[in-house]
Amino acid sequence: MFSLFNNIIIKTIPFIPKSVIRIISNRYIAGTNDNDAIETIRSVNDRGLLATIDILGEHTVRDNIAENITNNYIELFNKIKANKLNCNISIKPSHIGSDINNKTFNKNLQNIHEKASECNNFLRLDMESSKLTDYTIGAFKKRYEVDKNIGIVIQAYLHRSIKDIEKLNEGMNIRLCKGIYNESSKISFKNPEDINKNYLKLLKKALKNKIYVGIATHDTTLIQSAIRVIDNLEIEKKCFEFQVLYGVPMGNTINYLLENNYKTRVYIPYGMNWYDYSIRRIKENPNISKYVIKNLFNKNFYK
Repeated sequence: MFSLFNNIIIKTIPFIPKSVIRIISNRYIAGTNDNDAIETIRSVNDRGLLATIDILGEHTVRDNIAENITNNYIELFNKIKANKLNCNISIKPSHIGSDINNKTFNKNLQNIHEKASECNNFLRLDMESSKLTDYTIGAFKKRYEVDKNIGIVIQAYLHRSIKDIEKLNEGMNIRLCKGIYNESSKISFKNPEDINKNYLKLLKKALKNKIYVGIATHDTTLIQSAIRVIDNLEIEKKCFEFQVLYGVPMGNTINYLLENNYKTRVYIPYGMNWYDYSIRRIKENPNISKYVIKNLFNKNFYK
């Protein structure tokens, strides 16, 4: 039933009024401007949760727009520090110029990373499609040589990810997620069970190699499996954290993590590009129908 409903929703997306998409997106997005984002971060922190903030957007094609986005991120670091918030920043390479040229991207990344260091904060390079995997890892490693307050994302659905982790140094910082892009079966796992198995394999490898891991998933069964891995390896809680996306219903899982003193971070997107982001999430989320129902009627989530 839900599979059929999913297909209907995806096929009718072009005809869904923007106002309806906005109702759904309001659960996932912390407003459209910096003030909205700061207030959301504060409310998340007040619940004992950490945060990471992301300005919505990707595949910027003009230098001046990439520069404006860069300046926005720089100002965000200033506002986070001024408001004494427990929040770092995540950025997509294509948002700050990787689609334009290397010079533009490297300049903007350097400026944002330097501001992160100045504010004694942390910067995460998000991972996009497999076309940018090598590019992103290379950029991360170059900036890591300058200052270690930078991390990347490893995607569990890619076959290559175990080798990518093996090439990382002790003390590096990753967000481990399943991955959301539609990749070829030649380079990615397609079966959800295979992805979960690889996720746990990658988690074990990273923790054994003393890499800090942001365990990013809304799969409550996978979270419990991750906790068993952590317990079996006798990993200290300072060596990892759990990460969830703002607004996704998690039942009592968030409370469980907090009550058991697991560090938990909320990924908070915001910005004027809320519509494109929402459409993408609806198309890429295989359980969108269930989320739509939960978002419209269910109040049992962490916000």
